[in-house]
Amino acid sequence: MNLELSEEQAAVRELAADFVNREIIPHSTAWDRAEQVDRGIVKKLGALGFLGLTIPEEYGGSGGDHLAYVLVTEELGRGDSSVRGLVSVSLGLVAKTINHFGTEQQKQQWLPRLTAGDALGCFALTEPGTGSDAGNLTTRAVRDGDEWVVNGAKMFITNGTWAEVALVFVRTGGDDPAQAGHRGVSAFLVPTDTPGLTRTTVHGKLGLRGQPTAELVFEDVRIPHSAMLGEEGRGFGVAMAALAKGRMSVGAGCVGLIQASLDAAVAYSTQREQFGKPIASHQLVQEMLADIKVELDAARMLVWRVADLIDRGQPFATEASVAKLFASEAAVKASNTALQVFGGYGFIDEYPVGKYVRDARVLTLYEGTSQIQKLLIGRALTGINAF
Repeated sequence: MNLELSEEQAAVRELAADFVNREIIPHSTAWDRAEQVDRGIVKKLGALGFLGLTIPEEYGGSGGDHLAYVLVTEELGRGDSSVRGLVSVSLGLVAKTINHFGTEQQKQQWLPRLTAGDALGCFALTEPGTGSDAGNLTTRAVRDGDEWVVNGAKMFITNGTWAEVALVFVRTGGDDPAQAGHRGVSAFLVPTDTPGLTRTTVHGKLGLRGQPTAELVFEDVRIPHSAMLGEEGRGFGVAMAALAKGRMSVGAGCVGLIQASLDAAVAYSTQREQFGKPIASHQLVQEMLADIKVELDAARMLVWRVADLIDRGQPFATEASVAKLFASEAAVKASNTALQVFGGYGFIDEYPVGKYVRDARVLTLYEGTSQIQKLLIGRALTGINAF
């Protein structure tokens, strides 16, 4: 792997950094307080091509490789994890999955709108009673001629109240989910204005307050058979393939949050004086900064390795779990350490580190908890399923 960025990759990174500095960082505190990002940011992201990275130009995408996508995701994570999540889900989990598994008609229908920012996608897998046990879905679709009738509910769906299309995973076979497991799960592309589908915003979140998160309820929602993504009964594989790449996105966002934590801690510690000198001159403060820096570099290299493997067509799922596990846990530690550097001022939202702590905490939970990542890594090492 060549660690030197190409001219194109460096230019994309610079463009993303400038965008974040101008369009996101000045507003992130206000968005957090209001519990809503300005939706206009979506069109701006689309105009710069950030919602079309790795998607072929023939479908409205901006092309590029997965490392370029990671670089942009890092910068968005540095600016605001809520904005990063919009992109990671709509592009990383939905658009990329349509591009990989979709029919030509599905690609033409959705990809140009998603990549332009004219539409957002959401990834509807988690249910009120199923999180880590993703194969135990109870939302069901029953065939009725050329249509499927969906009933059930999904929970904690990022972009749920803003999305124009939901990638929904439902049970189409196997009467007993506990016995059928992942067998009999199918994936569908469901327009969110379909009659019978209601969306309710989840309020009161600890972090990612600006990100639209929703509960989706399906009551006799009718969708055509042509909306099925991939083969009938093979939807669990579609979900797992999407999440493997999604873990790279989360890891990259973690790198950005760690970078933001380090930048804030360095700036504050070189200005804040105690005992007659900047606190950065105290050895234990420098130790805290050094700890963040070491884990930042390690997390970045682990995430970049995943992007490199994907771009070379190599297996990457275990490496994605390694990157997501390390980077998410490092983000929690880095943000908490940065708050410690700030002392009492870190506890009020005049400064950004309190938000970093709150946003970082969920990164160890979604798209596979840290414990699930350890089980996946352990299974890859031993060949033994410990679930």
